[in-house]
Amino acid sequence: MPMCDRNRVTPCRFGTALRDARDGTRVQAGLASVADEWLKGATRPVKVTQIDATAPNVARVWNYLVGGRDNFEADRKAARQLITVSPVMAEVAPATRAFHRRAVRFLAEAGIRQFLDIGTGMPTAGNTHDVAQELAPESRIVYVDNDPIVLSHARALLTSSEQGETSYIDADAREPREIIAQAQATLDFSAPVAVILIDILNFIQGAETAAGIIRTLIGALIPGSYLVVMQPASDLDPSLATAAVRWNQIAPTPVVLRERAEVASWADGLELIEPGVVQVEQWRPDEDTSPRSTPLYGFVARTR
Repeated sequence: MPMCDRNRVTPCRFGTALRDARDGTRVQAGLASVADEWLKGATRPVKVTQIDATAPNVARVWNYLVGGRDNFEADRKAARQLITVSPVMAEVAPATRAFHRRAVRFLAEAGIRQFLDIGTGMPTAGNTHDVAQELAPESRIVYVDNDPIVLSHARALLTSSEQGETSYIDADAREPREIIAQAQATLDFSAPVAVILIDILNFIQGAETAAGIIRTLIGALIPGSYLVVMQPASDLDPSLATAAVRWNQIAPTPVVLRERAEVASWADGLELIEPGVVQVEQWRPDEDTSPRSTPLYGFVARTR
């Protein structure tokens, strides 16, 4: 069951930054491959990898769920199955996008000018750099992903205001030290950085693995930095668990739902920004926030 995209009915936010297929992209059945000039500009050497259009993909399924066109029939079929078993799946995309928008806007207004967005996803209106640089054009953003679907669209993310900078890292979310090392080409870790983990930890197997990733990332940050998290819940809507089981039966990238207590533990030692760990629509809602309840936990926390 994919959990991604963060604001409007536009293409998908992320492709999971996992190592399932990480080296370039070519679609089967004669569809076009990634342009050679993009491959030459990748952060490390890549080789063309086949994309299976017959199996549902996280990024493409979510793309369909938010009204995008970058998907195949296998993705559309999977999405319809998820909505059938869990109607709330129709609500999670706009709720997630809205949470992302409010969180990045809060960070920019709080003076943050550097963002590390892990599990980026396919380009869409309202990406991190769109929101941050609208308020602070000098903002610097590093996107991280390695899903080949995302790589095929990544060039669209590499846009920036003249004052700021936007870059893209092909890396695995389970390699936080590698991510930090590569991000230093764009970000100055002697100054505050906001790390964004929206719809990515739910594709990390194992409680300790997820917690370890967060500890490593936080360990690279100075006081006054921030952590933004969104995680689908296992203890709010039983139908979401049913959808997760169905997704894990039909897709190669399994999803993990988590209880609030585990999500809250990721903020241990940090200063939670009010209202704390809540359902995403309850986190500093504005006039555009839907009141509909969604089984998604979110929080923003500041390093001490």
